Amino acid sequence: MKKTRDHITIEGKQRLQGEVYINGAKNAALAIIPASVLSNDVCVIENLPDIDDVTSYYKALIKIGAKCDFRDSHTLEVDCSKIDSYTAVCENIKKIRASYYLVGALLGRFGKAEVMMPGGCNLGTRPIDYHVKGFEALGAKVVIENGMIKASADELKGAHIYLDFASVGATVNIMLAAIFAKGVTTIENAAKEPHVVDCANFLNKLGARIKGAGTNVIKITGVKELGGGEYTLIPDQIEAGTYMIAAAATQGDVTVKNIIPVHMDSVSAKLAEMNCEIAEGGDCIRVKGPERLSAVNVKSMVYPGFPTDLQPQMTALLCYAHGTSIITETVFENRFQYINELRRLGCNITVEGRVAVIEGPRQLTGAEVTATDIRAGVALIVAALNANGRTVIGNVKYIDRGYESIVDKLKSLGADIARVRR
Repeated sequence: MKKTRDHITIEGKQRLQGEVYINGAKNAALAIIPASVLSNDVCVIENLPDIDDVTSYYKALIKIGAKCDFRDSHTLEVDCSKIDSYTAVCENIKKIRASYYLVGALLGRFGKAEVMMPGGCNLGTRPIDYHVKGFEALGAKVVIENGMIKASADELKGAHIYLDFASVGATVNIMLAAIFAKGVTTIENAAKEPHVVDCANFLNKLGARIKGAGTNVIKITGVKELGGGEYTLIPDQIEAGTYMIAAAATQGDVTVKNIIPVHMDSVSAKLAEMNCEIAEGGDCIRVKGPERLSAVNVKSMVYPGFPTDLQPQMTALLCYAHGTSIITETVFENRFQYINELRRLGCNITVEGRVAVIEGPRQLTGAEVTATDIRAGVALIVAALNANGRTVIGNVKYIDRGYESIVDKLKSLGADIARVRR
């Protein structure tokens, strides 16, 4: 078991070179694992990332009666046929934001769900209003009390649901709840993210009838039951983008392998705008960082726009760019809480509301810093890789939640990085 008191130490100014293999998508895993609750047979989920969030989720399923066995560190066998409880209350649920998918899955299966309010990273107010709106449109009554989300319905019926914001969480949760609903459910302004498509593909393989995933209109025709099957997750778009950005930050030359290049278009475009060389292959992208990075403006948006989960890493990179860069965050109101940690390294960043202005280039200097969430933690790594001297990053439990073997992977690329117990 990983020690939460561990620290990551980095001696900067090492150029990254070589190849790095990307694991399965964290966000897809956290949707597909609870989706298996809807199956009455054995599901085998392959290419799972070996990260703490996946471990927390599988333990949560065991608590509600599922039989879960890891065939290996990346393959989980799940049998939910014996689940007889619609109540999910355990410490593991409080550790991850995506535990709210159990509401949709249990509601879809039993017509009832009682799930602890989710935890995860503190990125500001992240209401589940859109989820509730969707459940209610399907005929459920929803109350939130005593730290629990409680939903129930005598019968779930298909409905037309328009989302005011293309929320990934709400799209997936409504999809899960609607699998067995009578009739057709239509989600308008649905999220288009690759992991939404992956979850729909998984459910369809089990016997669901979902059309339109990847577009802004998804239609779910209710079915009677879902069978089992084997499914392989897509590669992690955010992990891939992190290594692409790290290569640029160190004037490196890194080939990021086992990816779907089209998922990376918004990142590749920004790095090319910054003077990086980008070469795409069938399942890989090679990034060569320039001697002089150009400043750019970045606005986080829903897919296919620039991902909010890569915004902190890009902010760290832009500290090395020549000129003034502007980052606008449109998804999470409190995503800039990591900025003070970057300033400890010497970054010149001012923040007003959801806009950060970065003046560069700055020669950063190592310092003791603390990860405040998953992506903020790797943003500190990106910044430290090209800083003078030693950086010590604490609170690495956040990094463990989203990145498999990041220390070993960066070390294989030439970084002077280590994980130590203090």
